[in-house]
Amino acid sequence: MVVGRSRAKGSDVEGYFLRRLEPTDDNIAACVAAIRRGELVVMPTETVYGLAADATNPAAVRATFAAKGRPADHPLIVHVSSINQAKALVREWPNVSDDYAARFWPGPLTLVVYKSTTVDLAVTGGQETVAIRLPAHPVAQALIAAAGRPLTAPSANRFTRLSATRVEDVDPEIAEKCFAVLDGGPCQVGLESTILDLTGEVPRVLRPGQITQAELDAVYGEAPKPRMPGSHPKHYSPKTKLVLVDELGDRPGLCLGPATAAQISLGTDPDRAASQLYAALHELDRRGHETIFAEIPPAGATWDAIRDRLKRAAESDL
Repeated sequence: MVVGRSRAKGSDVEGYFLRRLEPTDDNIAACVAAIRRGELVVMPTETVYGLAADATNPAAVRATFAAKGRPADHPLIVHVSSINQAKALVREWPNVSDDYAARFWPGPLTLVVYKSTTVDLAVTGGQETVAIRLPAHPVAQALIAAAGRPLTAPSANRFTRLSATRVEDVDPEIAEKCFAVLDGGPCQVGLESTILDLTGEVPRVLRPGQITQAELDAVYGEAPKPRMPGSHPKHYSPKTKLVLVDELGDRPGLCLGPATAAQISLGTDPDRAASQLYAALHELDRRGHETIFAEIPPAGATWDAIRDRLKRAAESDL
């Protein structure tokens, strides 16, 4: 049996019916059959819950874009179960890719390399590069391995909205378009993967995540500082207006919430704060406040990923 939290096969969440499946061997097999038919399945990863589809099926990939309301020129990350499966997707596999994979895979690192002709341009947003990751979550690994093919799996939310790190926070508009939602419990990392571009002369960070620049530099040597993708500054946003402030109340740690009371502290440890950030924003969204305030994270590389997500959620220059 695959490791995971047990759930009833159906439950009522926030007024809609969501088919939540515990990740047993039988349920994994049912989800694999659905994926091979071209259907979508929500799967857990260690970063966030993803909307999984057969990466080799252009119709399924297009259905993913439609379900999310995602522009077609925004590439998808392809999730694999092995390095050999990753190499089958690329035109060339730089030597440094093996170094990063050996150090960080399975895990929250996405590598961008030149794609092979077997990867449809629908997956890559029309680009000649492909983003690849080998996730660490055992349910994701089991699903990809059983499918016998790579899976695209963008976050299971509508475009620009909050990602889900708990099954109960999966967007209802997404869930109703899927065969099922595999419940793997809360995501351990809680923020999207670090994206590292390996197509240039030196590696370049396109999106910060749990894996920091310093950790990447330890593999390759000092590389240019992180460059943020500028195509869509608004992302990871709650429905409620989010405003960044220097200080909020007197609770210890990074705080979020209304201006006066009932604030949520994410604590002082950046890994713990990252794992709880989206869940806290979902909770504050449900409370119906007019505005959510969030403290600007402390200085330092370990807070870069949280700073990036809050900046884009608030559409702030920070």
